[in-house]
Amino acid sequence: MASAHPHHGAHHSSVHVADSAVQAEILDLDAEVLADHTDAVISWLPIAAAPREILDLGCGTGAGTFALLAQFPKSQVTAVDSSVEHLHRLHRKACAEGVQEHVRTIQADLDATEWPDFGTPDLVWASASMHHMADPDRALRKVHDVLAPGGLFAVVELAGMPRFLPEAAPDDRPGLENRCHAAADHLHAEHMPHRGADWGPMLTAAGFTVEGVRTLAVDIDGAGSAAIGRYALGTLRRLRHAVADVLSPADLAALDRLLDTDSPHSLLRRTDLALRTERTVWAARRT
Repeated sequence: MASAHPHHGAHHSSVHVADSAVQAEILDLDAEVLADHTDAVISWLPIAAAPREILDLGCGTGAGTFALLAQFPKSQVTAVDSSVEHLHRLHRKACAEGVQEHVRTIQADLDATEWPDFGTPDLVWASASMHHMADPDRALRKVHDVLAPGGLFAVVELAGMPRFLPEAAPDDRPGLENRCHAAADHLHAEHMPHRGADWGPMLTAAGFTVEGVRTLAVDIDGAGSAAIGRYALGTLRRLRHAVADVLSPADLAALDRLLDTDSPHSLLRRTDLALRTERTVWAARRT
């Protein structure tokens, strides 16, 4: 996951810093629990030779950056995000892993009319970032212009927010998570209308040749996984913030019990969690 939007005004307050830290933790957990799936996506890409330059758009805290470097260790990666905090975190990780000479970070608003100089990458990677774009058609055209002739553009999107709970929710509130997601989807439809879109036609319209599309089902048993418990906690906390005004009092109370780390119903105490979602990747060539 990544953040592609700029941060303005009050976002520079302590509230923003705290929210950014929470989001960063979720992105780190996302990278940890989905690492095998990310590796599978990269391995599937139709790449004949290791790319010399890679552009990671909406890089977040570096899930894609470091997965790509693991498979293409001689490549140079330009990691781009709107969040300075996320980029600082990514840089610290690069230094800790000894790959800082292979990573360049750029803070940029990808909704801006003009983009900074990103070089001429052979591979552009955009994971969970394109649906954030205010004008994705323009962004796709800009990627086409930036990409080296014959280069590849990988668009990776999750089918909405992941799910963690079994259908039988605590306190006889079956379907709680589904109702939370339905409420969030309704709200997101206004602000992120391209989430869940088929990017194939848009890529073709931008001048790309789509060479392949693959959907990977994600179903990871969370029994004994502290990371999935923390990932569920962070994700559902953000979900609660989004839907608190539209949930029924009974659903909100049940959700709060799940999020209360001292409650016997706490997500951190459950052994029946599983991470379930779908991840689709479009591999598009600039010809």
